[in-house]
Amino acid sequence: MNQNSMQTSTNTEVLNNILKAIDGEYTAISCYELLANQAPNNEIKKRILEIRKDEIRHYETFWYLYISLTGEQPSPKITRQCPADYTNGILSAFKDEQETVDFYHKIARSTDNPFINDAFTRASADEQNHAVWFLYFMNHQ
Repeated sequence: MNQNSMQTSTNTEVLNNILKAIDGEYTAISCYELLANQAPNNEIKKRILEIRKDEIRHYETFWYLYISLTGEQPSPKITRQCPADYTNGILSAFKDEQETVDFYHKIARSTDNPFINDAFTRASADEQNHAVWFLYFMNHQ
């Protein structure tokens, strides 16, 4: 895939939203490592680390999209502080995953670029699955 095929329909808002998604994934990767280390048992820890692996995959996908579209490397940053304890961390993760589902659907709908649409549609499905897991963890403490 060449750069011209990636640039079929991108505007500043879409690029800014991709950057925001990169920052969100970067933050989630950091917070979920902390959360996994606070997990009450190995089963939950393993599941949180699997979710974190998905977030790393999303981060890498969005990073690649951004570079392909702009020729520039993003400078990811932590956008929010991770809660210090497990219970608040799970609640925060659940809310963040739910909001991310909506945000990723918005990005997918905002472009006719099939690469962006596909990446964010697939990521939103993962995020919905993550939210269900975090809800399960909240209800089984």
